[in-house]
Amino acid sequence: MLKKKLLFAFAGLVILIGLAAAIYQIPAIKNRLEWRMMVWSTYVQNTIDPVGKMPTPLPSTPFATFTSIPFTATSPVIPTSLAITPSATPQPLPAQVSLPDPKYELQGINNCGPATLTMALRMYGWQGTQDDIAKIIKPVPQDRNVNPDELRYFVLNQAGWLRAEFRVAGDVNLLKGLLAANDPIIIEEASKLDPQDANGPNDDLWDAHYILITGYDDNAKVFTAQDPLRGPDQKIPYDRLMVDWKPFNYLYMVIYLPKDEAEIKSILGANWDPDQNRQNALAISQAAVTANPNDAFAWFNLGSSLVYFERYNEAAQAFDKAFTIGLPQRMTRYQFWPFYAYYNAGRIDYLLQITEKTYSLISGEYSEEALLWHGYGLLSKGDTAGALADWNKALKVHPNYCDAEKAVNTYIAPTYPSSPPCSP
Repeated sequence: MLKKKLLFAFAGLVILIGLAAAIYQIPAIKNRLEWRMMVWSTYVQNTIDPVGKMPTPLPSTPFATFTSIPFTATSPVIPTSLAITPSATPQPLPAQVSLPDPKYELQGINNCGPATLTMALRMYGWQGTQDDIAKIIKPVPQDRNVNPDELRYFVLNQAGWLRAEFRVAGDVNLLKGLLAANDPIIIEEASKLDPQDANGPNDDLWDAHYILITGYDDNAKVFTAQDPLRGPDQKIPYDRLMVDWKPFNYLYMVIYLPKDEAEIKSILGANWDPDQNRQNALAISQAAVTANPNDAFAWFNLGSSLVYFERYNEAAQAFDKAFTIGLPQRMTRYQFWPFYAYYNAGRIDYLLQITEKTYSLISGEYSEEALLWHGYGLLSKGDTAGALADWNKALKVHPNYCDAEKAVNTYIAPTYPSSPPCSP
């Protein structure tokens, strides 16, 4: 009798395990459980070994001797007016605009970029899902970040009847002008994580997030956004959007039909030209740090624009100021301009510190950009084996990651095709 009971109990256990395994394969359940396990493992790791804040730059760095970056003789001439009105609209705008809502897409794990792009493309007849986008530009779910150039890459290569451009230095009037021309806009902004998703007990919960802007109302002074995390038709006050948008240098992306390009150019004005757009952004951030020398985001934006113009030493000084004032823990998970600046300015020790801090925020080191630049830092110190290990880790996080493939091909061995079909 006991043997028979044990046999039934064992059979029941096998059935339960099989049932649990089958349920786990349901995508919604699998994604949720994997996400919770990822968050839990990171929390435990950062409880045992807290990440803390970014290391403060060395006191000898000369940023402390001034409160704004002076222009050099070779700096572009920037009209003062551009710092105030970086965009212009050619005609009076309606008081309200509301574009037809796309079918809403709730984001999966780390998928606000693909989910937001999905909704934008649906407004032009595309029938795919965020999974179709993610498997190309972030095939590993644990990859926390998607760059705007990766979103643009997908549009140009997978929805070839459309065009896409992204710029910085956006403002309220520019968004309204694009919406009035029936063009939805993707923006990247700062967001606040749910405390249950904290990376550890000292997590500041600051995060990056993509949303799709589909309307505005001047009477209420709000934009309408399709938010892949918080739901459709979210109302965002103009003032709050500008605050949340600032840490990303007011970055925006517009997707459009080729026949509408002349209209887009007219709305963007001088900002259509990428170099002029970055000059405008440089002027805006220069004015911002002059007005408030303790504005860390303004200093960061200034450094970003200086990197664009390859003024690396000045950029490193601007980033020194931003890091010393204090930036959110995840800032360099989403924006990598400091890595360019410190590497090219020869500040290799600090580059290694901030890249290590960036990928140590994540269990499993899922930050291919930080791994890439940590590898370059090691390479500059003669550690070829360490550099190769970093670049191989980056390629596990993001298979076909062009920058890592090029690094291996250039400095280690010609391992990958000369023109790989990979995303930026």
